[in-house]
Amino acid sequence: MTTVALEGFEKSRLRSLLAHFGEIEDPREPWRVAHPLPEVLLLVVCGTICDCEDYDLIAEWGNAHLDFLRRYLPYHHGVPGGRWLTLLMNRIDPALFAGAFTAWVRETWPDKPDFVAIDGKTSRRSHDKSAGKAPLHLVSAFATTARLVLGQEAVADKSNETTAIPVLLERLGANGGLEGALVSIDAIATNAAIATAIRAHGADYLLAVKANQPTLRAEIERYFDDAPQDSLDSFTDLDKGHGRIEERFVTVSRETGWLAGQRRFPGELRLPEVKAIVRVTSRTGLKDRSRFDTRYFIASADLTAERAAHAVRGHWLIENALHWTLDVVFKDDQSRLRKGHGAHNMAIVRHFALNLVRAINDRQSIKLRRKKAGWSPDYLASILGHLCR
Repeated sequence: MTTVALEGFEKSRLRSLLAHFGEIEDPREPWRVAHPLPEVLLLVVCGTICDCEDYDLIAEWGNAHLDFLRRYLPYHHGVPGGRWLTLLMNRIDPALFAGAFTAWVRETWPDKPDFVAIDGKTSRRSHDKSAGKAPLHLVSAFATTARLVLGQEAVADKSNETTAIPVLLERLGANGGLEGALVSIDAIATNAAIATAIRAHGADYLLAVKANQPTLRAEIERYFDDAPQDSLDSFTDLDKGHGRIEERFVTVSRETGWLAGQRRFPGELRLPEVKAIVRVTSRTGLKDRSRFDTRYFIASADLTAERAAHAVRGHWLIENALHWTLDVVFKDDQSRLRKGHGAHNMAIVRHFALNLVRAINDRQSIKLRRKKAGWSPDYLASILGHLCR
C-alpha cells in the first residue's frame, strides 16, 4: 500500500508526534537500521492505544495491521518482532524521549494550563531483584482542568521526589510553559527550593503542610483556631462518586504577614512570597460510617476560598484520572519490564497513548475507546488524526 502524505494531517497530533519522534537520537549504527525509530515508536504507541500490554502483542498487532501503519510511514521491512522491540526500547534515552513528549504536548495543546498537579507513582513490578534495581518511580505533571499529562521525570535510585521535581519543573517551565499556572504538590515538596523554582517560572505554588513540617503546621492550625470568622473567606465543596459523598469546608486567610517575621527559629521553614494559607475540613460519608479529616496548605497565590477548593479537588484528580487509569486500564502495575530503560520508556508511551485516547470526546470510557481502536482502524485513525484547535 502506498504511503499517504501527511500534508492532509497538517497541525494534527499525529503529524506533530512523528516530527518529534524523528528528533529522538537513534542509538543504533545507521547501516544496521531496518526499522527507523519513528516507525518503531508509532508502532508501539498504536499498539498501546489498541490494548496491547507487551511487546509480543504489539508486534503481532503490527503484523496484522501493517496496511494501516503504512498510511503514515513506509515500513519497507514490515514491523520488528517482540524481542527486537524489547531490545530497542531498552536502549532509547528516556531523557530525550521525555523531552520529546513534553514538546509534543506543548505544540499540540498550546493553551497554558491553569492548574497543574505534580505527584509520583511507582510501577510496582518493574523492580529487578537480581540486579538490586528498585522499581520505577515516576513523578508526573497533570493539567487537571484539561486532564492532560504534561510531562514526567523518573526518580533516581536511592533518591526521592525532591530531586526529580526541580528537573521536571525546568522542562515544563521552559519558554514560559508554566506562567500563570497554580502548581500543587504534596507535602514532600514543601520546601523553599521547590517553592522558589515554581515562582521563578512565573507560576504560583499550593503546597500541602503535613506532619513533616510540624512547626509550620502547628502555627497554621493555631492561627485558624484563633482567627475571627469575619477575617476568613469560606467555601463549601461537594463531591459525589465511588459510593461516597465528600463535603469539604474550605477556609482561606490572606493575612500572612506573621509568616514573614524576622524572628524565626534556626532551621525553620520559610517559603517565598506567601499570600494565603488554606484549611480544608472534610466529611466523607461512607455506607456505614463518616470519616473526618483536616488538611492545611500554603500558597503564593492570593487565593479565594472557591479557587482554593477547585485546586485542592483538582490535585487529587491525578490519583483518579491518571494513576488509577494507568493501573486499571493500561495495566501499568502489571508490567514486568525490568531491563535497561524499558520500564521508563514504556511509561512515557502510555502517557502518549492516554493523551491521544482522551482527546476523542465521544462519551465512551477510556477502556472502551482502546478496545474500539483495536477493532476499527478508522476509529484508531480518528484518535491519531484528531486536529488541533
